[in-house]
Amino acid sequence: QVQLVESGGGLVQPGGSLRLSCLASESVFSRSLMSYYRQSPGKQRELVARITTSGAIDYADAVKGRFTISRDNAKSTIYLQMNNLKPEDTAVYYCNAFFTWGGPGDYWGQGTQVTVSS
Repeated sequence: QVQLVESGGGLVQPGGSLRLSCLASESVFSRSLMSYYRQSPGKQRELVARITTSGAIDYADAVKGRFTISRDNAKSTIYLQMNNLKPEDTAVYYCNAFFTWGGPGDYWGQGTQVTVSS
């Protein structure tokens, strides 16, 4: 069973920073496009950032210049560094692994709550 283990959420004041982590098994990580999505109450889940196996990166316009996604292949982990957080960043953040080769695969982490509030 594929597992994605997320950590790093919490409560932070506007302007603050948090770093999320998502650990996957090596067999999953090595063949996956890794992404973070978020979902806030009453809204659809949306892509925040994604990183390919070769390191190509995309960001949602709302987070460009504030969030940085990275992957550590030796640790089979991705990170989302979130700076200058705003109240509108409040959401549950989900890690996703989407297989790019070796058969179908689309897996989600358990989600971690990020709350930005004073």
